[in-house]
Amino acid sequence: MNDPLGDMLTRIRNAQMRGKSTVRTPASKLRAWVLDVLADEGYIRGWEKVEDAEHPEIEISLKYFDGTPVIRELKRVSKPGRRVYMSVNDIPSVRQGLGVSIVSTSKGVMSDAAARSNNVGGEVLCTVF
Repeated sequence: MNDPLGDMLTRIRNAQMRGKSTVRTPASKLRAWVLDVLADEGYIRGWEKVEDAEHPEIEISLKYFDGTPVIRELKRVSKPGRRVYMSVNDIPSVRQGLGVSIVSTSKGVMSDAAARSNNVGGEVLCTVF
């Protein structure tokens, strides 16, 4: 697998299109950090690490409002073939601030608002609306 984070985002999109309540993905630290940001921003209910399989997995609890998924759009920005780095002044606001950009900085993975308040830039991993 060349893009583990892109794979997780695709699994979330596919599960929401099918109306699933949970989805599983292989466990990694980067995925857990991105899921922490999604949970803090209210886009997913939460996640937990599952050790029952041969390889550890993460089970993500998806969030719906009146039967429609809370996440309307989930896009990968920085890809393995083309990394996208931005300074704190260049970090994009998603849909005039209604969405969130998830940024990997030297101080950890955080939302665009947290990166601006900490005055750090970094790699823009994905955008959520």
